[in-house]
Amino acid sequence: MARIEWQLGEVIAIIQETPTVKTFRLKLPNWTAQLPGQHYDLRLTAEDGYQAERSYSIASPPEQLGEIDLTIEWLEEGEVSAYLHEGVTIGDLIEVRGPIGGYFVWQKTMVNKPLLLVGGGSGIVPLMAILRHRSAIKATNPTRLLYSVRTPEETIFGQELDRLMGQDATFSRTITYTRQAPEHWTGNRRRINKEMLAREVGQYTEPPLCFICGPTELVELAANLLVDLGIPAPYIYAERFGTTRPT
Repeated sequence: MARIEWQLGEVIAIIQETPTVKTFRLKLPNWTAQLPGQHYDLRLTAEDGYQAERSYSIASPPEQLGEIDLTIEWLEEGEVSAYLHEGVTIGDLIEVRGPIGGYFVWQKTMVNKPLLLVGGGSGIVPLMAILRHRSAIKATNPTRLLYSVRTPEETIFGQELDRLMGQDATFSRTITYTRQAPEHWTGNRRRINKEMLAREVGQYTEPPLCFICGPTELVELAANLLVDLGIPAPYIYAERFGTTRPT
């Protein structure tokens, strides 16, 4: 396997997704088409030589040629995310390498199989890459998204998800708010639980492939509950973000 080399990507757009989440669009000199669900490593180097490296999921689909979108949440104690949010402007160069990852990916062999996506907070990012690619290739496999967020203001890609659902009868999304819901909200107001997952799974005529991404606690709970609900373990793909704010 060829070694993945570091390269300098130029920041060509910065999109404010929520008060604490920005998308950084990078133009890459050596772009390689990624699989939805893969990530890039990002490295910052200080003047004294100190380096900090983090991995970030790709939000954009492979159809976005020559560019990648990295959607990154500002974390209170995150030295890399803080620098990106506060110190990076359009035209800056950022050192990255990728795409990386071969497990948590939606591949061609999966296109005709039903799909359940479960995300918490910024765990929506690789799931959005799947949805964008699915839309671009006009896939019609039954697909549902269960998305847990704390408040309406923290809903990443909310308008785009609404638009995708309006354009595609084979896709639906369910949002659950864990801290504060919109006024007159009649949907879920709690963290993802077995009842919610059972409701989603019950919409399929056969077991769906399941992609789960978010904080470790959410991912492990959802994966275990899906097994309890009869989803075969090989159908479940999980990506954990480690320590982050509760969702």
